[in-house]
Amino acid sequence: MIELVDVVKTYHAGQPNAFRAVDGVSLTIAKGRISVLKGPSGSGKTTLLALIGCMARPTSGRVRLQGVRADFLPGGGPGDLDVTGLSERFLTSIRRATFGFIFQHFNLVRGISALDNVMLPALPTGRSRASFQRHAGELLGRFGLAKQAGTQVERLSGGEQQRVAIARALINDPEVILADEPTAHLDSRLSEDLMALLGDLRASGRTVLIASHDPAVFTSPFVDQVLELRDGRLVGGAGGD
Repeated sequence: MIELVDVVKTYHAGQPNAFRAVDGVSLTIAKGRISVLKGPSGSGKTTLLALIGCMARPTSGRVRLQGVRADFLPGGGPGDLDVTGLSERFLTSIRRATFGFIFQHFNLVRGISALDNVMLPALPTGRSRASFQRHAGELLGRFGLAKQAGTQVERLSGGEQQRVAIARALINDPEVILADEPTAHLDSRLSEDLMALLGDLRASGRTVLIASHDPAVFTSPFVDQVLELRDGRLVGGAGGD
């Protein structure tokens, strides 16, 4: 479970151009569900996703995670943790073990193969290269890309690149998948395919959180919960599970 309590994120605090991107958000995201942060550009969706994924720190408020796996916890976890005041070293460990990230622009590395792209997040973990190379190949096969494993990513279609990005997000077996506008560059058919893939991840027990203003996402039958943001606040204050 993910819990936010009165979270505020202010950029350029104390300066004339100070901007409150997230304004007192409290919410609970249950394990094993697909939740969508809905709202127009500038509503605070991406910032809220970054706060949940430990890529940004709140100016005030608390972010709590249950079931965290991290090497600094007894036995490597899992455990329950308030991540708000942790050092960057600990946050890095949590990000690597707990979250898989699917970015709006894929953020694939051009000039290297699909297989190498999928393996990249596993390189700092200390696992043997043979083990995560095998896992990367299995993930590509799961998404119908076994034959494209050795292909440079820029030679793949948009839908294929999206599936490589999903496979990369899964390489460390994260509990939570965070996706920022994942359908922004996909046509309607590929958007439906993506939501079906995310539905499969939910069925495997993973928690999926999507930031999107695409109606194809928040009206998808695979979505369990829609949270609407406006000007950094939850509309209606809704934030339950």
